[in-house]
Amino acid sequence: MAETLMRRWFGRRGDRLTPSAPHHVERGPVARFGEFDLSLFWAVTALTLMGLVMVYSASIALAEESPATGGRANYFLIRQAVFVLLGAGVAWMAFQVPMRVWQSLTPWLFLLGVVLLILVLLPGIGKVVNGSRRWIPLGPINFQPSEFMKLFVSFYAADYTVRKLRFMASFWRGFLPLAFVVVLVGVLLLLQPDFGAFAVISAIAFGVLFLGGLKLRIFFALILLAGAAFAVLILSSEYRSQRLFAFLDPWADPLGKGYQLTHALIAFGRGEWFGVGLGGSVEKLLYLPEAHTDFLFAVVGEELGWVGVCAVVALFAVVIWRTFTIGRGLVCVEQYFSGLAVFGIGLWIGVQTFINMGVNVGLLPTKGLTLPFMSYGGSSIIANLAAMAVVLRADWELRCLRRGIQV
Repeated sequence: MAETLMRRWFGRRGDRLTPSAPHHVERGPVARFGEFDLSLFWAVTALTLMGLVMVYSASIALAEESPATGGRANYFLIRQAVFVLLGAGVAWMAFQVPMRVWQSLTPWLFLLGVVLLILVLLPGIGKVVNGSRRWIPLGPINFQPSEFMKLFVSFYAADYTVRKLRFMASFWRGFLPLAFVVVLVGVLLLLQPDFGAFAVISAIAFGVLFLGGLKLRIFFALILLAGAAFAVLILSSEYRSQRLFAFLDPWADPLGKGYQLTHALIAFGRGEWFGVGLGGSVEKLLYLPEAHTDFLFAVVGEELGWVGVCAVVALFAVVIWRTFTIGRGLVCVEQYFSGLAVFGIGLWIGVQTFINMGVNVGLLPTKGLTLPFMSYGGSSIIANLAAMAVVLRADWELRCLRRGIQV
């Protein structure tokens, strides 16, 4: 059955790349710079550094006005820079871990993620911000478990698909067990509430399952069922339904429900082709809420214009393209866990980026999701960089395998 994994996506076994048989085996090779996908590395680096600049620009007014920051204009810049450095350190450590070790740790990582999602709901442990209990305070920083759960779900879905490979055609033995796990995680996320993270995690899990060989009829039935379930969740909550109606016609209540979206659209409109210039945004002057987090993309549009927006979109396109290319290469040499885990990470970054940008330009209802690598937030940037390190590690192992080197 292993031969048939993803045949419909990657061709027959005879068409696949296979590692050449080595004349000798090297153990414990050390990775050097340039022995992994440099286009992916530089695209992520560019987005992260651009994010630092834009976070500083978008947060100056808020930092100067907020008593919590002591009036320091560079408050959010310094914190974001620290988060980036921490993320780089975590990414370096993640890169040292072989993919086979990640696979062996997958059940424990997933269990850890579930425990953290439970802990964040407990009074006295979880911290409430703007009506949502999503963070665990750890001294000067707030830890958000749902960001790391996205990575853990990528591993879990990949490991599950590999273990259940022969049951991918079965609804009861292939699809249903993973669906139960996703629903369990979804309930914990909705209790926070964090509907956006639930949507991303669902896309990761079921996307990996589909790429792993889930039958098309089951997948299409899942899409219909998921659409109906999300509709029920939205319409059963006055808060969510208000956001939906505001998204459909934000100008009907520009000072109320449509306030965020109307100001985001004004920001894009002011930017025109080349923007008003770095630091020249008016909307960030306490008009646009969450300008340095969820709506950072709108500030990019205002200050850097259509050209800046296209540059950001192009960089994300490179990240997603290279991630999926690496995943495909791993599957072609039958490294199924590594390939599916990389696909899961690619789905995570792609779906979350699409939702964030869609919200900013008015294509989707407002959701509390950050723009990967760019928006302000410690847990987000650390989890994103760690995930990219896993992708680069998988790519490095693929290159070693193609050269006949055992890692």
